[in-house]
Amino acid sequence: MSLETTFENAVKASKTISERPSNQDLLKLYSLYKQATEGDNTNDAPGGFDFKGMAKHNAWNELSGTAKEDAMRQYIDLIDTLKSP
Repeated sequence: MSLETTFENAVKASKTISERPSNQDLLKLYSLYKQATEGDNTNDAPGGFDFKGMAKHNAWNELSGTAKEDAMRQYIDLIDTLKSP
């Protein structure tokens, strides 16, 4: 199975995790997904009091330079960990 197919399956599996992941894990999933699908973050940081938006922006920025394939593998690994009881 190709890495892309495994990644797509992990994205589908993320919606079936029985227990809600921690905010830290959710941020990691978000940033890995964005890095895997879009590459480095080139968006402007949100302004004002958008704390959630800023956290997501910063988490994605931390992965700058990470190859899409590496982000896919890390996403798959994290989903596998979260699915385990």
